[in-house]
Amino acid sequence: MNFRWLKRWMPRNLFSRALLILLVPVVGIQLVTAAVFVRRHIEGVTEQMAQAVASELNYAITTIETAPTQAARDAQIETVSGLLNLTVLLDPEGQIAAEDDFAFLDISGNAAAEELRSVIRRDLSVDGVAIDKMLLVEVQTSAGALTALLPRRRLIASNPHLLLTWMIFAAAIFATISTLFLRNQIRPIRELARVSEAFGKGRSEPFRPKGAEEVRRAGAAFLAMRGRLERQIEQRTSMLSGVSHDLRTPLTRMRLALAVAEPGPETDELVHDVTEMERMLDGFLAFARGEGTEETVPVEPITLARTLVDRARRDGADINLIVENETPDECIVQVREMALTRAVQNLLSNAIRYGDRVRLRVRLTRLALEFTVEDDGPGIPEDQMLAALKPFSRLDSARNQDAGGSVGLGLSIAADVARSHGGSLRLERSAALGGLSGILRIPR
Repeated sequence: MNFRWLKRWMPRNLFSRALLILLVPVVGIQLVTAAVFVRRHIEGVTEQMAQAVASELNYAITTIETAPTQAARDAQIETVSGLLNLTVLLDPEGQIAAEDDFAFLDISGNAAAEELRSVIRRDLSVDGVAIDKMLLVEVQTSAGALTALLPRRRLIASNPHLLLTWMIFAAAIFATISTLFLRNQIRPIRELARVSEAFGKGRSEPFRPKGAEEVRRAGAAFLAMRGRLERQIEQRTSMLSGVSHDLRTPLTRMRLALAVAEPGPETDELVHDVTEMERMLDGFLAFARGEGTEETVPVEPITLARTLVDRARRDGADINLIVENETPDECIVQVREMALTRAVQNLLSNAIRYGDRVRLRVRLTRLALEFTVEDDGPGIPEDQMLAALKPFSRLDSARNQDAGGSVGLGLSIAADVARSHGGSLRLERSAALGGLSGILRIPR
């Protein structure tokens, strides 16, 4: 059976779903119990009482109709009223009301009126609102319109809703208590989700497993996984940094040897090779620092962007800064400052290298922080944009080492920094400048 249509109406979070699972059976049982109780009450107690009253009214009607004169009828009315404890009136020329008159949702009153009709089998009407706690029963007889005034409790059981009220009240009390217990059980799961999300954004927050055994096991598994990932990142960073640092020592000796050697074509070629190797090592070091153990700190992204733009302008770049701040009172974000600076700097360096005009847009909302870097350069074909984010990728002749390019790690480092903050780096065609547009998005 397909229940996909039901998913649109289901709540999204676990607490609401668990609460729904808890309350739906309780409410269902209450409704079924109320329906059965009301039905049995109407069919049982109310109908029996109505039958008793109908028998008394039949007796009164028969007695009055068989009286030969009006004086005899008046005498019978007085006798019947005292005998049956009813107030009976007779209007020889009167007509009964056209229909019953009851309060809204007076189910018992309507059921009693129908039972009177089925037993008396005459035209009659019942008025349950004219006099408080009393019923006016009008019956059309051969002697005229007979009106009987009797207490409501003689025809309808008093307080039929009392049991329902107590049922609903007790169900509400126990449902409230269950909701509090349920919220207490859901809290450790929410805490686990919060620290997991924070770790995905690069923040390692303290966490202690609590709650049920299954939740504690999930929390312990998360802590073990987080520890392994942190150790792996630390080992990877240390290894790359160590290898790059160790390789820099012989390169320094080679550069010193070449500096004292006699100039010539072969020497110039060796100097060029050493320079390229040093640039590659710098790229390795930068890539190694991309997933380092830097802690998150409060940062003003607009100030960071202005600093990078001023630095680029001092180097002669034609760059424009656009700020879109939708949260003027919340300009601080928790990020790894050095890593984020390096990521945005890589995007700017890439744009300045291949374009003449560059635009940096900083957009700050309550949900995310976005850095958009656009240029008017040749751009990247759409089918190669995903490949451009991979390490050591150089896509065309315009982006090679001889043209002053990098070793293919700039965009990869920026994407790596974005992912370490729980965000992403997306490449697309710049609609404003026509070149490449890099959108670095970090959730808040």
